[in-house]
Amino acid sequence: MQPAIDLSETSHLHFVTGTLAQHAVREIVDALAVRHAFDYSIGVMPITVAALMTPKWVARKLDLPKQATHLIVPGFCESGIETLRSQVAAEVVVGPNDCRDMAELFGESRSEIDLSRFDIEIIAEINHVPRLTRDEFLTAALQLIRDGADRIDVGCDPTARFESIADYIGALVSQGIPVSVDTFDPWEAEAACRAGASLVLSVNAQNREHAPRWGTEVVVIPDSPSDLSSLDETIEYLSQRNVPMRLDPILEPIGSGLAASIVRYAEVRRRYPELPMMMGIGNVTELTDADSAGINTVLLGICQELGIQSVLTTQVINWARSSVRECDHARRLVHAAVRNGIPPKNLSEELVLLRDRRLRSFPLDTLEGLSQAIKDNNYRLFAQDDAIHLVSRQLYLRDQDPFLLFERLLNEPIADNVDRGHAFYLGYEMAKASIALTLGKQYEQDRALNWGFLTRREDLHRIARSSRHRREP
Repeated sequence: MQPAIDLSETSHLHFVTGTLAQHAVREIVDALAVRHAFDYSIGVMPITVAALMTPKWVARKLDLPKQATHLIVPGFCESGIETLRSQVAAEVVVGPNDCRDMAELFGESRSEIDLSRFDIEIIAEINHVPRLTRDEFLTAALQLIRDGADRIDVGCDPTARFESIADYIGALVSQGIPVSVDTFDPWEAEAACRAGASLVLSVNAQNREHAPRWGTEVVVIPDSPSDLSSLDETIEYLSQRNVPMRLDPILEPIGSGLAASIVRYAEVRRRYPELPMMMGIGNVTELTDADSAGINTVLLGICQELGIQSVLTTQVINWARSSVRECDHARRLVHAAVRNGIPPKNLSEELVLLRDRRLRSFPLDTLEGLSQAIKDNNYRLFAQDDAIHLVSRQLYLRDQDPFLLFERLLNEPIADNVDRGHAFYLGYEMAKASIALTLGKQYEQDRALNWGFLTRREDLHRIARSSRHRREP
């Protein structure tokens, strides 16, 4: 990671923070100044929590030393930062939300591993395409491409011939989208190839005699999952007829031979090091009562190590509904891991969906002291130590149950400012805090919980600033 601050021999960094974090900021910056050789000063602003600062407010309250070359403000000031930059001579740098991440500004802590590279193709299957209208199919296919798929697989219906297959496939091919067809019906395969399909899933002894006239690549599978000799026979048959192929020994579900099938993939790779391979991963992601992100990452890691260049995935069951996006992130992680000989850890948080990488908490005496330092009746929420903590002027409450916590708040004299807007806001924030405690996620007031690549940014300040509990300082 490149440092966010360009230091010179004359650099003087001025950090602004609130009264609550001033001691932590001073300790962290002092250590960084020794490691990176810069002068610094710390401006303790007249506000308790730095997260309440805005660029406009900082500009009004700032006392910037003349020697300062850089002004470092908390990450919560990012919105509207140009207002501050236009009013100060020093270079304004937006720091992290949490002062404990300050080292990132100097190129520390984050990996410099390149996650833009990958070499595994994602084939996204749309199941039961004959049941969809052409427009429905096209809409679904284009969304999968946007999610990271490289090829769309047209899933046919084994009980009835897909008479309109050429029209559906042509709609994608005309837009430059690679297409495969999933069928054992020779007629459907030939019609699909004439329309531009460039891969047929799948071929074994049942239909291999038709493959030479399709003029395209095929996926070779065994006649039954454990019968590698039948796979060898089909490979030999197609090789003699110059049919391009990739090999799929069939991944079986947990309880039906998952471990044995992974061994088969390794054996097939050993036997045919020169041939491309594919792994259909839906048999595990769709047939396991578990969220698919972690499973996809492990399976793509196996593919990366074995040199399996393509995966076929589906998004039918709800817990696998984002499998294509998961595979897109996972293939980058595993490529970086294998290429650099490192575990895929501390490289990205995009697939850490349920829990967070780490949790940060304040000592309880700090929260208690905060209630004595606060000069207003605004409410600050924290989620840690298996409880929700509510802090305001001369008030510190905590409880595991947000309903009981809110009931206790209403019994306090300070609660005369809890109108409908406050109640809605506090209920919403305490619900997020409760979720964070249940799952082991970091909670930060007025910020969206981090769900990895599924995170939806929240902009609730329009609500907060219309209510007294979050007045702009």
